[in-house]
Amino acid sequence: MVLPLMPKATAVWLVENTALSFEQIADYTGMHELEIQAIADGEVAVGIVGVNPITSGQLTAEEIARCEADPVKGRLKMIKTDIPLPKARSKGARYTPVSKRQDRPDAINWILKHHPELTDAQISRLLGTTKATIASVRDRTHWNAANIKPQNPVTLGLCSEADLEKAVVLAQRRKSNAVKAEARKQRREAREAAAAAATPEAPAEPAAEPAPDAANTQS
Repeated sequence: MVLPLMPKATAVWLVENTALSFEQIADYTGMHELEIQAIADGEVAVGIVGVNPITSGQLTAEEIARCEADPVKGRLKMIKTDIPLPKARSKGARYTPVSKRQDRPDAINWILKHHPELTDAQISRLLGTTKATIASVRDRTHWNAANIKPQNPVTLGLCSEADLEKAVVLAQRRKSNAVKAEARKQRREAREAAAAAATPEAPAEPAAEPAPDAANTQS
């Protein structure tokens, strides 16, 4: 299935500017319907600027209107385009142009504020920065801390929305797995404690009777 170039930003725009159902937007962007609802409720995608799929040549206003008129069966169909899709970036350290490097503290500040679940290692790979810089922004010991303002790294051009979304999903999955593992541990410990409490204690063995005195026996 071909997805729009910036799925979450496109979903933000469709939620804010159309009467499409959450299911229709989810189907078009490849996202979960509950995530679309969360966008509408303002719980996720905070700070993400919506991308108009009409001006980007991915949808037509007529196509959106057609699906708005049929929220049950209507499904958005992307316009075929000759615009080449971006190639996947090879693994390795991300190169940040010199002109963009001064924006990294602002981007770090934004991620720490909106996505605290991301690890320093993830932020480092995402923005091409160092853990020391991340720590200085977090602790406000950065040399330019007074002028650092949170700004979306996508709009600053420091990373793609797809890379940011992937990092967030991985972090949320890691957090969810940790919570589930802790819950399993607690349930196991509770079962073991209950089993120990239900096991009756073995009765104490009666004290051995003293051996008869030899003198009394002969008499």
